[in-house]
Amino acid sequence: MPSVLSAEKYLRELSGWKRLLAAFLFGSVMALAMPPVGLFPVLWICIPAAIFLLQGTHSGWQAFGTGWSFAFGFFVFGLYWIAASMFVDIKTFWWAVPLAVAGLPALFAIYYGVAAIVARKLGLEGLGGAIAFALTWFLADWARGHLFTGFPWNLIGYAWSGQLAVLQVTSIIGIYGLSLLTVIAAALPVALKDKSRTARTAVSASILMFAAFAVWGEHRLRTTEVVSAPGVYIRLVQPNVDQKKKWVLDEREEHFQELISLTSKPSEKPITHFFWPETASTYYLSEDPFKRKQIADTIPASSAVITGVVRRTANENGTIKYYNSLVALDGLGNLVAGYDKAHLVPFGEYMPFRKHLPIPTIVQNSADFSAGPGPRSLRVRGLPLFSPLICYEAIFPGKVIDYNDRPDFLLNITNDGWYGRTAGPYQHFAIARTRTIEEGLPLVRVANTGISGIVDPLGRVAHALELGQQGIVDGDLPQPIRPTFYSRMQETPTWIFFFLFLGSFSKRLKNFWSKKH
Repeated sequence: MPSVLSAEKYLRELSGWKRLLAAFLFGSVMALAMPPVGLFPVLWICIPAAIFLLQGTHSGWQAFGTGWSFAFGFFVFGLYWIAASMFVDIKTFWWAVPLAVAGLPALFAIYYGVAAIVARKLGLEGLGGAIAFALTWFLADWARGHLFTGFPWNLIGYAWSGQLAVLQVTSIIGIYGLSLLTVIAAALPVALKDKSRTARTAVSASILMFAAFAVWGEHRLRTTEVVSAPGVYIRLVQPNVDQKKKWVLDEREEHFQELISLTSKPSEKPITHFFWPETASTYYLSEDPFKRKQIADTIPASSAVITGVVRRTANENGTIKYYNSLVALDGLGNLVAGYDKAHLVPFGEYMPFRKHLPIPTIVQNSADFSAGPGPRSLRVRGLPLFSPLICYEAIFPGKVIDYNDRPDFLLNITNDGWYGRTAGPYQHFAIARTRTIEEGLPLVRVANTGISGIVDPLGRVAHALELGQQGIVDGDLPQPIRPTFYSRMQETPTWIFFFLFLGSFSKRLKNFWSKKH
């Protein structure tokens, strides 16, 4: 305990650039809690350290700088992989590398700098201070996940991605709820320096809470029956095409034939449906009946191929619109279903403030993509109802299905080839897998370079093909389980928790408002 107290005293007494550097370093270490490392215990080191550093601040600006630096370190090392996409065409996008490495983390960190100001105003001492930090961090997480199109990547709850039993609680409270409770639990040890019985009880209760989550989750995993959809046997095709070569015109036929070859490989059981990744074919399939027939000739007449494509339309004035789309082709080469991506990537698929920023997008290099109408359920003959999710549409909790037309499974097609062998594809897979637990729906995920796999509605990976491999995944399609509590209630339980904790220090709130006014 003396060494802990001396460390706490040392952090509180840091000032100036030393405090900012320490905050950055602890934030950087906290990124190790995220997939693929999943070292979640570091949360119980880094979050208390952030609170101790904030306790030593003497103004709102100092608090902002400390909170901002902590979050900046977390995002620099947690989202470094975004910069890898610039190296696909580094001659064109060299200037964007520092923006990806530091610019986006700097913007995201603003939410947490503001949260630090509010937490300091509420008071960071004792048990109430730990809760104040956790609640304001949660608000920053929520804002980052919803404002300006939102980017809820690496929420703290994903630190449990390697602990499937604990992750089962997202079927009740969702990833935001798990994130809130995790930050509270990790922050509580700062109150132990007061040596109060209440603080010791709170810390013990938080440990018991997560132990209970693990026990209940293990029970759920053991007792929930998951069966396969009758008469459905699917194949996922992972071509592993180098992103630098994917759109080279002289090589696109070779890539197309690789898809055909993988699709036509023999299987143990008759394949009923085939899945290709996002923009698998670089041909405009909706305009190319010959290529559609080539695909159809590869599969049984009663089967279908569901694939990602780029689609374009022209209006009466000749203006062309592009869509990042998914289409289903039957055994005759007919287009039988389609979906246009609704949640587009800013700067990647469209350029915000296009009139004022005449620069190309990362993906299209010329024109922006247009957005589709949003979540919907698609019907393809012989295949259970499914909700299509293109690329990072799978990262948005509570926004992955049409709740008025509940599907039987989630289909996530993606092209993580932009990010090479970095942490990005592993994080993307872990995030998408969490949606299965929240919704009680299985996941079929097919990626250009991986990770492709079939995940049951409890988040268990039944079949998978790892990152950087070319091949196929054949398997049965799991059936859904009944709608989860989260699926019915969404974020309501999380906000109930939030306001219950908020009400636990109403006196601090009164002081906060009296200082403000």
